[in-house]
Amino acid sequence: MKRFASKVVLITGAASGIGRAAAERIGSEGGRVFCVDVNAEPLADVVAKVDEVGGEGAAHVCDVTDVDACRATVAACLERFGRLDSLVNMAGIIQMGHTETFPPEMWKKVIDVNLSGHFYMCQAALPSLLEAKGNIVNAASSICFRATPYAAAYAASKGGILAMTRMLSVEYGKRGLRANCVAPGSIKTPMAAPAGIPEDADYDIIMRSMALTGPSGPEVIAAAIAYLASDDAHHVTGEHILVDGATCA
Repeated sequence: MKRFASKVVLITGAASGIGRAAAERIGSEGGRVFCVDVNAEPLADVVAKVDEVGGEGAAHVCDVTDVDACRATVAACLERFGRLDSLVNMAGIIQMGHTETFPPEMWKKVIDVNLSGHFYMCQAALPSLLEAKGNIVNAASSICFRATPYAAAYAASKGGILAMTRMLSVEYGKRGLRANCVAPGSIKTPMAAPAGIPEDADYDIIMRSMALTGPSGPEVIAAAIAYLASDDAHHVTGEHILVDGATCA
């Protein structure tokens, strides 16, 4: 399939995990992929892979918590490729801990990266996306639908993303913009490694939010992202796709 031939897709969090898998998948379908991450070093490898599989990649460093940096990122994408058809927001972090002792500064960091970062990128990209009658794919989570303990900040950020995405689909639907979410669950990515599950965590309640089929790789989320960002999903907006191995079934 070459669903993204002549299309330009900006992906945040593209240096690793789901963002990287999405960049490679969309590149393999002929897309021009603007690969964005706060970590500069891995981006060169991602761009090389996008080029190798048949797309055209470009790298750009951005801290999504910085409003001006988000605006500059969209401007740089437009300068490089001349248009923007899809925004894929996959930049995110997770930090876990007992709610009663969770540091306020860590709460703020998770909300800033996950929720505010999504908002800043959407706001910066909207004029170009409206011109192209394009779309947004945001990163929600299965945690929106089945609670995971010790993750209050992460859950709040992902619930906010889901609600914001639905709002965008209604506010801009008549102007040709689509907005959807993927909601991953039990996905093996580097993001989860430093999460910080408490040493005295109750694993019985943690396991209730795990996939019945076991964890999977980020490529399964990339496939859902590619569908939502493509014209195959032209009648899909304001929705979420759970890719969670029956976690929420």
